Amino acid sequence: MKITGFKTFVVAADSNWVFVQVYTDEGVTGLGEGSVSSKTLAVEAAIRDLERFVVGRDPRDIEALWQEMYRYPRWKGGPVLSSALSAIEIALWDILGQTLDVPIYQLLGGRCRDRIRMYTHVSGETPEEAASQAVALVDQGYTAIKTGGLLVNGEVVKPHEAMRLGVARIEAIREAVGPDIDILVDAHCQMTPQMAVAFANRIAEYEPFFFEEPTRPEDLGALEWVSQHCQIPLATGEQMFTKFGFTEVCDKHLVNYIQPDVIHCGGISEMKKIAAIAEAHFIDCAPHNPQSYVSTMASLHVDACTINCVIQEFPPGPEWQSELFIGGPEITDGYASLPSGPGLGVRLNEEVAAAHPYDEALLRPQWRWEDGSVADWA
Repeated sequence: MKITGFKTFVVAADSNWVFVQVYTDEGVTGLGEGSVSSKTLAVEAAIRDLERFVVGRDPRDIEALWQEMYRYPRWKGGPVLSSALSAIEIALWDILGQTLDVPIYQLLGGRCRDRIRMYTHVSGETPEEAASQAVALVDQGYTAIKTGGLLVNGEVVKPHEAMRLGVARIEAIREAVGPDIDILVDAHCQMTPQMAVAFANRIAEYEPFFFEEPTRPEDLGALEWVSQHCQIPLATGEQMFTKFGFTEVCDKHLVNYIQPDVIHCGGISEMKKIAAIAEAHFIDCAPHNPQSYVSTMASLHVDACTINCVIQEFPPGPEWQSELFIGGPEITDGYASLPSGPGLGVRLNEEVAAAHPYDEALLRPQWRWEDGSVADWA
């Protein structure tokens, strides 16, 4: 079996999603995803650039091809290059699973659990709206939900107001869902370290499951300082890449949960390795995943066979996502069934993909502080 070429697809959904189909001379096709918000066309170009390393090669030699794509071009890491590599690697695993007629997780050691706990998102422009959404999700069977940290009206961040409203949102959700539902809080790297500590300590009474990305990933010293001064579990990792980006975080026990994203961190094999590093440090894994069914299914295969992957993010996505794919996650009472595969267990409907082409208007929020300077919206 040899790889004959790639085809990329950009689909406008909540953001622009990037997919790759990897074709072989035996008719087996693998599907992968490398979506990076606001970097769509760069990722698509990076995927095509890597095609030259694998055409004519056996797609089942996944580790060898990963090493060559990662190391031969010299420049390594970062959101664009790592996501392009991840997309191709996921597609290679899809091909291998289809060739052997088994789900991917069975090739990674087999299952270690019967089902996978999921959490989804609560938004809302007011605490009351967030609480109402949370109750609706609990009624659907979810036992864990995630909301944001700061609550900002418009695009100007007023720190005291944004923190006060953000705390009020979490308080409203806790009062609405009761004491037994887990609430996860995502700071999105929007706070200064001092703000993060103040916010974390104000929400401690509502017992959050974890406080995600309290600091930017560029400075692990800031994360260490925050971890020493707050009382709640911390999580980070969606903006970290490959096993090398997670090693120091785990060695220093800076967080209680790591959050590798399978379509950014290097793919299925790499996320499995990252989770193993965390397991050796008694740190749990809660994979990041705000993307499509492809990202979700790839994550579920790792979750199914990885003992410290304890909870999985699952975004709602657009209503027509079920038309974009054949197959996808099966969720009942807040838990996903183990993928039944073969391979990844999801196929792309190319006609639906073509009906939702790239949309340059799908940009991230562009926040500013009150003096007009740029604020992060990670």
